[in-house]
Amino acid sequence: MAAGAAAALAFLNQESRARAGGVGGLRVPAPVTMDSFFFGCELSGHTRSFTFKVEEEDDTEHVLALNMLCLTEGATDECNVVEVVARDHDNQEIAVPVANLRLSCQPMLSVDDFQLQPPVTFRLKSGSGPVRITGRHQIVCINNDLSEEESDDESEEDEIKLCGILPAKKHRGRP
Repeated sequence: MAAGAAAALAFLNQESRARAGGVGGLRVPAPVTMDSFFFGCELSGHTRSFTFKVEEEDDTEHVLALNMLCLTEGATDECNVVEVVARDHDNQEIAVPVANLRLSCQPMLSVDDFQLQPPVTFRLKSGSGPVRITGRHQIVCINNDLSEEESDDESEEDEIKLCGILPAKKHRGRP
């Protein structure tokens, strides 16, 4: 079953690359590739915080899309508050509680693709967990480099498409 899942993920990855980069000879100004990887971390009394950060790279954008927060084996019936520490639109650090989990009434919470820009820190504000956080790490790469062959083809196409400008005809006798 694991081999089948791996094959399905490889197929989907290949399909997303094909869709993003253009299909059937259609040319796009900047080819785009998108990769998606599973993400998961666990917060507990021993590990109260986890920071998701990426190395800066040219022409890539990273997004962490959260799917679910859930209590795992060993959790007790207490309030487990998970907060996210990230940056707002003014680049100020803010901490926002995103889940209050309790084994007897709400052991899991689906956050349906809640997207965050790294760096992001998850903290177990209260409770002892363990709380599992799952999602996807998405990487979008825009490649602005064109090969010499492609740029030569473009200049030839531009030359073919350009039409000479003819002088306007002068009509005599019109007021």
